[in-house]
Amino acid sequence: MLSHLCAAIPVLYILWITMAQVTGQEDREKTTALKDLLSRIDLDELMKKDEPPFTFPKTLEEFEYAFNEYGQLRHTNTGEPFVFNAREDLHRWNQKRYEALGEIITQYVYELLEKKCNMTKAILPVDATGDEPTSFIYLTPDALSNPSKLLVLIQGSGVVRAGQWARRLIINQDLDSGTQIPFITRAMEENYGVMVLNPNENYLEVEKPAKSSPLSSPVELSDEPAEKRERKDDKESKKKREFYEKYRNPQKETETERIPIRENGSSEEHVLYVWDHFVSKAAAKNVFIMAHSYGGLSFVELMIQREMQVKNRVCAVALTDSAHNIWLQETSKGTQDWMQQHCCNWVSSPEPLDTPLDPMLPDCPRVSAGTERHELTSWMSFNSIFRFFSEVLEAKEDEEAEETANTVTTRSSSLKNKHQDL
Repeated sequence: MLSHLCAAIPVLYILWITMAQVTGQEDREKTTALKDLLSRIDLDELMKKDEPPFTFPKTLEEFEYAFNEYGQLRHTNTGEPFVFNAREDLHRWNQKRYEALGEIITQYVYELLEKKCNMTKAILPVDATGDEPTSFIYLTPDALSNPSKLLVLIQGSGVVRAGQWARRLIINQDLDSGTQIPFITRAMEENYGVMVLNPNENYLEVEKPAKSSPLSSPVELSDEPAEKRERKDDKESKKKREFYEKYRNPQKETETERIPIRENGSSEEHVLYVWDHFVSKAAAKNVFIMAHSYGGLSFVELMIQREMQVKNRVCAVALTDSAHNIWLQETSKGTQDWMQQHCCNWVSSPEPLDTPLDPMLPDCPRVSAGTERHELTSWMSFNSIFRFFSEVLEAKEDEEAEETANTVTTRSSSLKNKHQDL
């Protein structure tokens, strides 16, 4: 019995070694397959394995949302506000859904500008050919012909387009706070012509053509018979496929390229172009500008480029949480002095509305917008801005009337003296 057991030990030892080698070989193959997988897609991509397709509704009705009588976006069935996290743990999909809704909102605001405010589009560049990318601004019927007052609205940077201050406010709060509609209707009631700029429409985005497949590399020569090599390749490919089946290929976003719009490739270029081709040619004696966030920076850049024109035409400028910087933008002393006299910046602050705040730079007065939320500064300052415009215009008209009276008095005195001499 003992002799049989002793004889079996070497056999068991050899079998154990063989099994260990086989197991080790399988582990190495799995490790190789895993490394190959991770070299193809990163860990973030693996997180997207369960994403639904990026296919979303094209209208508010299909989204099952609508704006109620208060301008609030609500679900047509439940009456609930918009829910961002429609699907848990799918942030990218939720973000794409939000962006798709945002594009619908953009078109909805365009319709409001055209139907509610009776505004029309003016295509940019003004001499665009049929095949080049274009942008546009919106004008009230009297924007170019109004002899008295013109209001120019400049939004901040980002995804917002003509007529919007903040997409987040439109979706989550209401149309009044997130769009420029209240400013346009108030301005029209007070006999302003209005221009709505579109500083973020800077390019046409087109899909990139599919890349041609690279030429396959020459097969390395091997001493193995072709049939044996094919069986080996098939076996390895099958193992890799089985391993990859645990993961779905994540969705690939369409690759696009951007074709810039001539002379409107940035917010700064756009504001300068609109000034040269529209504002400077308008009949209005008094031009007023309202600019939010990055729009304030674009206005200051306009001043740098067209300083004397702006000083001669612009009556007052209202900024809301402006992103400008007079030092980084290298403004002149004359520009800084003019801004101190003609501009006011309503900034995010916990202080009550219109509370004067310490100036950070020697450019224009800063007052509280009555909110700490950047995107709300324009809406919260609504009444204060129009009061500011009215006060500046009234002071200007009083000054002009006084100058006219002095001129008449001086001329009358001169004629009287001449009569006495005769």
